[in-house]
Amino acid sequence: MSVATIPLALLFLTALFCRAVLGQVSYSIPEEMAKGSTVGNIAQDLGLDLKRLKSGKARIFTEDSTEYIELDRGRGLLFVKEKIDREALCAKTTPCALHLQMILENPMEMYTITVEVTDVNDNAPSFQKKEFRFEISESAVTGSRFMLGRAVDADVGNNGLQSYSLKPTDNFELELHNQADGGKNVEMVLQKPLDREKEGLLNLKLTAFDGGDPLLSGTVQIYIKVLDVNDNAPVFAQRVYKATITENSTKGSKLTTVSASDADDGSNSHVTYYISDTVDSHVAEMFLLNHQTGDLLLNGQIDYEKASRYQLDVQARDEGGLSDSCKVIIDVLDINDNKPSINILSMSSSISEESASGTVVAMIKVNDPDSGMNGKVHCSISENIPFTITSPSNNFFSLRTEQELDRERESEYNITVLCSDEGVPSLSSSASLRLLISDVNDNAPVFERRSYEAFVLENNTPGLSIFTVKASDADSNQNARVSYILDDSAVNGVPVSSYVSVSADSGVISAVRSFDYEQLKDFHFRVKAQDGGSPPLSSNVTVRIKIQDQNDNAPQVLYPVQTGGSVVAEIVPRSADVGYLVTKVVAVDVDSGQNAWLSYKLQKATDRALFEVGPQNGEIRTVRQVTDKDAVKQKLTVVVEDNGQPSRSAVVNINVAVADSFPEVVSEFSDFTHSKEYNDNLTFYLVLALAAVSFLFITTVVVIISVKIYRWRQSRIFYQSSLPVIPYYPPGYADTGVTGTLPHMYNYDVCMTTNSRKSDCKYSTLGGQSVLVVDPSFSETLQRAMKDKSILEDPDSPDLQKPPNNDWRLPPNQRPGPSGAGPRPEEAGAGAVGGTGPWPNPPTEAEQLQALMAAANVSEATATLGPRYNAQYVPDYRQNVYIPGSTATLTANPQQQMPQQALPPPQALPPAEAPKAAPTPASKKKATKKDKK
Repeated sequence: MSVATIPLALLFLTALFCRAVLGQVSYSIPEEMAKGSTVGNIAQDLGLDLKRLKSGKARIFTEDSTEYIELDRGRGLLFVKEKIDREALCAKTTPCALHLQMILENPMEMYTITVEVTDVNDNAPSFQKKEFRFEISESAVTGSRFMLGRAVDADVGNNGLQSYSLKPTDNFELELHNQADGGKNVEMVLQKPLDREKEGLLNLKLTAFDGGDPLLSGTVQIYIKVLDVNDNAPVFAQRVYKATITENSTKGSKLTTVSASDADDGSNSHVTYYISDTVDSHVAEMFLLNHQTGDLLLNGQIDYEKASRYQLDVQARDEGGLSDSCKVIIDVLDINDNKPSINILSMSSSISEESASGTVVAMIKVNDPDSGMNGKVHCSISENIPFTITSPSNNFFSLRTEQELDRERESEYNITVLCSDEGVPSLSSSASLRLLISDVNDNAPVFERRSYEAFVLENNTPGLSIFTVKASDADSNQNARVSYILDDSAVNGVPVSSYVSVSADSGVISAVRSFDYEQLKDFHFRVKAQDGGSPPLSSNVTVRIKIQDQNDNAPQVLYPVQTGGSVVAEIVPRSADVGYLVTKVVAVDVDSGQNAWLSYKLQKATDRALFEVGPQNGEIRTVRQVTDKDAVKQKLTVVVEDNGQPSRSAVVNINVAVADSFPEVVSEFSDFTHSKEYNDNLTFYLVLALAAVSFLFITTVVVIISVKIYRWRQSRIFYQSSLPVIPYYPPGYADTGVTGTLPHMYNYDVCMTTNSRKSDCKYSTLGGQSVLVVDPSFSETLQRAMKDKSILEDPDSPDLQKPPNNDWRLPPNQRPGPSGAGPRPEEAGAGAVGGTGPWPNPPTEAEQLQALMAAANVSEATATLGPRYNAQYVPDYRQNVYIPGSTATLTANPQQQMPQQALPPPQALPPAEAPKAAPTPASKKKATKKDKK
């Protein structure tokens, strides 16, 4: 418990400053207190809350690691941990105090605690020797002095040595002399001359007393032998001798020389020198006094930090027993022989990267036992680090942050603290501190690319891994853990999650379904990378998936239409020349690229030497001149193959009739089906076709008349208007080939002016040779229908066919496709436009017009193939639609806007030949005779 010996002024100052950052509080306790005794209430005296002691992990720090005082955090009390012996702790030093530091963390605080240990009278005075012996001449004069060994009392103050007593006091009395160290030497002074004859041996008792309560004392016996006649004592030349020596001086160094003289003669004047017994034994051992010469030498290792001054009592004694004494004072000079010692009071092992500038990282105490400039210390740390070291008080240093920290730039620091004194030469010591920077989620994930593009083959297996997106995060641990999330979006109105999925951990993107290139060619979506911080940070990236085509669709034959119940035959007149176009196989493949490049070959033929098929365009032409010996009925089998790997194919059977008249064809092909049933069906279909064509013709005429009347009325309205009107009419297209089986040469002139408000069109046609002739009146009707094409040329007509578009990546004359190839260079005539590659040329407008005439056959093919091949399922049909009797190929790609030049500039055409008349039996005979010749 606290001792109420603290002055009121000290208590007032303690209460005034106890709440400072480096507050101080003092206690006073007696020595020898029992273990567990209360020293004081530190929490109350410093004004601290008990919770603060617990949360701050309060602890007691001592420099010499001797723990006499213990802190109870729960109650805020200081207890005696070990029994304290003031004499062992402080010796003669007064006041005797324990200097402690109490350290608190979060935030770091330090308080200085001083515990003064007061003395109790637990040591009695004692003499170093058990007895003193003197030989004193009887001639010793009154006032002669005899130095006695002083008593030693480990206690201090009133409990220390206070007085001496000598008994008996007949001849001698005591005289006390205060020493520099606070001790008291005692001398015995002769008051009454000695008489050897009366008493030759004196026995005295010297008692030393202290001032304690109870009073303690110690005694020693003094034996005096009275000698005869030596009446002069030695006398020192100086009463006080002074010397200086540098610490760490070598053994044997001379300090000074003492000298004494004796007025006697002979042996009574011979003087010897001794170090007085009053000097402590360990001090006396450090010095050596020459008994004969009086030289004082260094006999041990001297250390300024242990003692800065020494005082010796030296005696000079003659052979008669007379003596004198003097003092030798030795001052020790300090040298810089101690490095600063660094003690880490408290340190944080890690600190957050978002800590504010000025945050305390560590508290350090540095000691240098040297004095003056040799003990003045300054500390520094490594350069180029965001920390600084300051000294809030003497010998205490704090390490603080100087600027903001960034774990991504530097995750840890090895800080070297270097402390140097100002001695010459300067001494220094260092300590290394390792500080970790804890992470804060301040970095968002970053993808390796700004966007991703991947390719996947159609018809893939669901669950197939397509590719992997990767993002990295500069943070660490949970803040760097990246998760991948598929952003909500739609592809063709369907959530993207029904197409692909992304692995949250690995970023692997997998297909959820099997893709079909013909339905979906590419799509894109966004993937979000999100870290595991709080709050989480994220970034997005766009991923584009492109579907690659596979050869999963076989070619489909559009023309000729394969029917099961009727016989469709192509007619070749016997007068046909070499290269006569019999028909053309039109096929399409809904695949793309080389998977849609079609080739044709003749697999079977009744007469292989008569026909050949174009490998690229599918045109069936005669190889030689048709003769009368050739069979009327010819059956051809054509195989259509695509260019895929592996390739797919389709087979089409074609019936060809070599005849000059339709009845001959009918009679020859009558055995293909049941004769009567076939004739009935054929008659029915011919009547039905004639009725349909007639109906279409009448409807067309009505529409044309209606349009004309409407335009005439509009022109009347425009005529009354003051604004100029230029009616728009589509341009005319002409096919220069004239090689087909139907007339397909159409020219018209357009007259447009701004004054007349009217436009006139003139049409001209060139007829060709037909392949299949059913009836002259039917042929005339068909030709009139083709000539009257105002509906097709009307911009408001819904059936208007636009010019072909450039929907191939290759040049127009090198496009892949099954039909529409131009004449080969060796077969083309002068002025003809021929292809330069192995693939078809773009179709002409005239060929597109003829395609409309074959609409009935195409629609029949569509009905036969099923709804899969409607226009909405096969967007590329028109690029492979064949027009009988021409080389045209229709195309319809709404994504391409550039029109193609189908025909060369108008040139002078050679005069057209008149159509040949149907062969007669007479002409047949003439031709036969010619052939025979």
